[in-house]
Amino acid sequence: MQAYEFINNLIPPLKKTDITQKALTWMEEIRVCVLPVVEQGMFKGFVSDELIYTLNEPNLKIADIELEMASCFVFSDKHIYDVLRVASDHQSHIVAVLDRDQTYRGVITMEDAVSAFAESFSIQSQGAVLVLSMMMSDYSMYEISRIIESENAKVLSSFISVDPLDDSKIKVTLKVDKSELRHIKATLERFGHRVIDHYQEEQESNSDQERIDNLFRFLDI
Repeated sequence: MQAYEFINNLIPPLKKTDITQKALTWMEEIRVCVLPVVEQGMFKGFVSDELIYTLNEPNLKIADIELEMASCFVFSDKHIYDVLRVASDHQSHIVAVLDRDQTYRGVITMEDAVSAFAESFSIQSQGAVLVLSMMMSDYSMYEISRIIESENAKVLSSFISVDPLDDSKIKVTLKVDKSELRHIKATLERFGHRVIDHYQEEQESNSDQERIDNLFRFLDI
């Protein structure tokens, strides 16, 4: 699940000698709102259609524009999780990928990253999702798994994030291999764990888009 595996080769980089009209034409053709700018194989930042429209100079060279999000990149050997983190930090739908020597490799779109993340989160597997809230000091994946396995279920995957309602706590999102959560939820609560949400699958879905929608719903990304 390294970043270089998910590079989108359909999105070309601009050169600093290109003009803004060319940038807009490319954006319209490939349906993106930002494009990377590369000079001598090195990533320099992104240019957006919003900025170009604001400048309103179709023959202006990219070199004469102050580029955006020069730090919106990951190294090619980083995990896909890092792509999502960097995209979130910059509120961007696209992230550049560089080798360790800073050489530009390409970009990853959020659509590609989310699809990859969905696969790693076992979103395609049948089951259900539980969301727990707890102090970080109380977190033990071994203990949580032991409790869930006592109900003849298994944890397929887990994800930790900051609890938006209380930044002193974490949210632990668990995908389990059982669709019926009543007994698992009751057992977790009996052992002192606070279950703040759960999602049960009612029927099998073969739609990739539905799986991505479910991912956003489960993790609130």
